[in-house]
Amino acid sequence: MKRVKEVARFFLRTKPSQMLILLRKGPKYATLLSKEVDVTYSHTVKLLDIFNDLGLVEFEKKGRIKMVKLTALGEEIAKTLDSLMTKFNKIRASRKL
Repeated sequence: MKRVKEVARFFLRTKPSQMLILLRKGPKYATLLSKEVDVTYSHTVKLLDIFNDLGLVEFEKKGRIKMVKLTALGEEIAKTLDSLMTKFNKIRASRKL
């Protein structure tokens, strides 16, 4: 039960959620992700390692560049997070928070 709470708490943080949602647009490399999410490269790598351990992303080497892409489970979770974020933004807009 404790592990489930830890995973839920992890994904309800903004940066990991943004990272997964951005990966829905297609494979990216870590440096680009870190710039788009506005986190350090080392933090990006740490998050990607966690995603990989959970089976949400996989890495594919293309020459010297390691691309990151979502797995089927990662795509499902990213889609759900994207939907949640959209709903939260609608609530915020309607309440002018």
